[in-house]
Amino acid sequence: MALAAVTAALLPALPARSAPPPAPAGWSPADAIVVLEPGVAVAPVLQSAGLAGVVHTYHAAFTGFDAVLGPGVRARLDHDPRVAAVLPDGRHPAALLDAVSQDSAVIDNAVRRVGAPASPTAAIDGYDTPVDADIAIVDSGLPSTNPDLNVVGGVDCTGSGTWEDTIGHGTFVAGLAAARDDGRGVVGVAPGARLWAVKVMGSDGSVSDAAYLCGLEWVADHAATIDVANISLGGPGDDSDCGAGAYDAVALEHAAICDMVDAGVVTVASAGNSDEDASAANPAGFPEVIAVSASVDTDGRPGGLGPPASCWPAADDTLATYSDFGPAVAITAPGTCVESTWLGDSYVVASGTSAAAPLVSGAAALVRAVHPGWPVELVRSFLIDTATPGPMSGDHDGYPEPMLDVAGY
Repeated sequence: MALAAVTAALLPALPARSAPPPAPAGWSPADAIVVLEPGVAVAPVLQSAGLAGVVHTYHAAFTGFDAVLGPGVRARLDHDPRVAAVLPDGRHPAALLDAVSQDSAVIDNAVRRVGAPASPTAAIDGYDTPVDADIAIVDSGLPSTNPDLNVVGGVDCTGSGTWEDTIGHGTFVAGLAAARDDGRGVVGVAPGARLWAVKVMGSDGSVSDAAYLCGLEWVADHAATIDVANISLGGPGDDSDCGAGAYDAVALEHAAICDMVDAGVVTVASAGNSDEDASAANPAGFPEVIAVSASVDTDGRPGGLGPPASCWPAADDTLATYSDFGPAVAITAPGTCVESTWLGDSYVVASGTSAAAPLVSGAAALVRAVHPGWPVELVRSFLIDTATPGPMSGDHDGYPEPMLDVAGY
């Protein structure tokens, strides 16, 4: 794969949803992904290959497994007519620019700029009554004991043995989507929404194809629980038609994304930080996701009257110069010099489309809290139709994506 990187409730309580099961124990990192021909069962192939070090089996987007393969086993699988492809398990970095430690600010300018303080569903007033929605953070894990985050469970797809975050990227993303409104720390767009840690990023800050596929399949399998999935990861990897007829990592990942969306999970992805067209990116270039570019906001309001950005050379109310762009991008949100949660009950300021995407994920969670039965495409249309029309200053590509605005819902 090519991956870079509340308060008084106004709604009646919905019936409790069943919790996804924990991750299997004892996994170890893979070095290959084995795709089987249609209709072939996994168990006989594993038995004939003499494989014991299987990390994960797949059954949704494709049938197969990932494993550590020695030369002899790899050769046997390459010549096995039941095997469609043996793919390398590549590793790729995530996409968040440098983080800088910061004192907390109760409501960051980014959250103000997208109208969250005016949202009746977010109901930001310093009293914590969580938004009734579930967000999967497909990232580096989440800290189960962070008081700012309502983390309710998770899965480890990295082989680390825990879905706890050890590098901070997932924690940062989660705070922007759903940090609690409890009068301390930062506040997210959908305060207190239930957060699920889908750990696909290793301790080195990279994401393997096997871990990513594991995480996407887990979300699809638990679509009855998960309303929204945030994927603040990305990189090159074009594919069309949901991976039909292709056996490569990008095609398999696109097929897994399609399974998630078809199952009803609103899927939001960062556009990328390469200042290029996002149309050939994975997953932002896939039409099934809501791809988000990053803008600059320094005063929490429109008009371009704020001071220059404090951590990046940029003017207020402009498209970030690092942000990917183009027809694949559906919407924009602030992503420059944004403050959010970090490890150890602390806060940092960072930049990147990784920061913009979870603001949109929080918005989608607000919509699902009010309209739990809305299909994915209706949620997507609502987010775009209620956004402030573009283009904004610095958006030079001819595709004027609008600015997220949750004030009316």
